[in-house]
Amino acid sequence: MDILPDKIIVTEIKNWFTTFVGTFNHQGEEFRKNIEIKREHTERVTGEIINIGKELGLNENELNLAEIIALLHDVGRFEQYKTYGTFSDQKSENHAELGLKIIKEQNTLHALHPDIRDLVFCSVRYHNRPSLPADETERCLYWSRLIRDADKLDIWRVVTDYYHRGKAERNVALELELPDTPGFSEEVTAALMNRQIVNMKHVRNINDIKLLQAGWVYDINYPPTFIQIKKRRYMDLLKEVLPDTDETKNIFDVIDSFIQRIS
Repeated sequence: MDILPDKIIVTEIKNWFTTFVGTFNHQGEEFRKNIEIKREHTERVTGEIINIGKELGLNENELNLAEIIALLHDVGRFEQYKTYGTFSDQKSENHAELGLKIIKEQNTLHALHPDIRDLVFCSVRYHNRPSLPADETERCLYWSRLIRDADKLDIWRVVTDYYHRGKAERNVALELELPDTPGFSEEVTAALMNRQIVNMKHVRNINDIKLLQAGWVYDINYPPTFIQIKKRRYMDLLKEVLPDTDETKNIFDVIDSFIQRIS
């Protein structure tokens, strides 16, 4: 008997998620707008993870598990924004750990087999880590990599759309309340030139966060994700909203070279 979840369980968790998010719709317009951004993000990430999973040949019940992980990966964001008024983990608390606390307190996964429950827990826990732990099981890491890829695909969609709308519609929550100052941090550019993930502690302005987001390509795991990155021109779209300098060109030359070699 397959211990993976069926569609009935997926529907139950979807209904829980809808009810849960609905409890955050009683605040002002700005608050509701940012809650809606995260709700829509979750909806799209479920689509992204299913599409990647299908390309990887996952069966129906494996896709159900992928969908549950995507539904729950950002549950902590809603309480984070309600409590702290920010989406910055550095200025509040780790939204993945906050999400796990909520999922466990509300017994959201009661219908899942304990082994599958643990896979959801680990995937939520690790979805926003700078890197994955080496001492985890391969099964845990597989599902964690899957949600990390799906999550990044949609975050790139959200931020590139936002950056290209210009300053007329500023949203400080999406900008993580960073200053819009000139230049880049040396540590940020050095990391990207060395094909490394940027450490958030080195991010000092909006240019830096754009570069950090570009550098996520160094943490992509599955070929279907690279195909979508190229198809949607995410790196070009990020480059276009950064200063037109030799430094920017050099950084994106390295990134483009990496993408071409990997994919």
